[in-house]
Amino acid sequence: MKSYHVKKDSKVFVNSGKWKGEVATVKAILADKDRVVLEFADAKDRKIGRRTLKRSQANPNGGIVERSVSVHVSNVALFDEAKAGKKGE
Repeated sequence: MKSYHVKKDSKVFVNSGKWKGEVATVKAILADKDRVVLEFADAKDRKIGRRTLKRSQANPNGGIVERSVSVHVSNVALFDEAKAGKKGE
């Protein structure tokens, strides 16, 4: 079993990628792909995690759905509230 530096419900800081500089909460860890599923605090303000679906019996029209975002575990770091307010360090 793999072990990671983040756990479920941890607050993390995104180091790189589309959401660089954002603070999020880990909702799940996908160990098979070394990814973490994130939930952003201000997700209502933005359109994130959009995906197109093919037509199927369950979804006859197909379309675009919103879902949680996953990023590689190396692109997140634990968020330390004590260091967050300090500038120039």
